[in-house]
Amino acid sequence: MDVSAQLSSKGQLTIPKAVRDALGLAEGDQVVFRIEGRRALLARTPKLLDLAGTVPVPAQKRGTPWPEIRRRTREARTQTRA
Repeated sequence: MDVSAQLSSKGQLTIPKAVRDALGLAEGDQVVFRIEGRRALLARTPKLLDLAGTVPVPAQKRGTPWPEIRRRTREARTQTRA
């Protein structure tokens, strides 16, 4: 799909409805621009909760409280640096 838009004098751009619909964008959503050479790619930034379940957690680590996870991570980093 090729859709054009015009840049305002303030550097603002309105994302055309067809693009918003294709990306599932709604008011308040975050987007990211990735520059590749002289082109920019626009992508919807996923919400944190949308990512839930995308990283597998080993069974023995499920249910571990966050403070414990952070403590173990710091400890592991300290051991690898020593």
